[in-house]
Amino acid sequence: MKFFEDIQVGERFEVGCYTFTADNIKAFARRFDPQLFHLDEAAAARSHFGALCASGWQTAAVWMRLMVEHGRREDDARRARGEAVAELGPSPGFRDLKWLKPVYVGDTIVYATEIIETRASNSRPGWGLMTIRNTGTNQKGEAVISFVSVAFVQRRQAS
Repeated sequence: MKFFEDIQVGERFEVGCYTFTADNIKAFARRFDPQLFHLDEAAAARSHFGALCASGWQTAAVWMRLMVEHGRREDDARRARGEAVAELGPSPGFRDLKWLKPVYVGDTIVYATEIIETRASNSRPGWGLMTIRNTGTNQKGEAVISFVSVAFVQRRQAS
């Protein structure tokens, strides 16, 4: 992770992409969101979605996995260059979660993050807060998920 002082509002990056298949949609749904339009093609065809689609929670969980993997790759690259790596702290939450369009079998979603605000933490010396807008866009260029999250980031003088 970059140190808080090195994070710039407006910075945007892709964290990865993921292709949703019938198998991974159904596997997630069986464990976490067992609604028929996530589990059964015939039932999904009769639903307001018209076809099997991913759980919105799956689209969010995929973002989380890709975000963590992206962070690990970035940290490994920093260490390889001999740079110090800041600690990423906990997240106090998220807001404005929107599932904008269904994610269907075969859709590939590209996930991106944009820094929209930074501020020093008043309650935790040595930490700053970074607010990010997270999005997922399908292969047609249509936004399918959007939400804003906040995370604590270590300040340089705390290292």
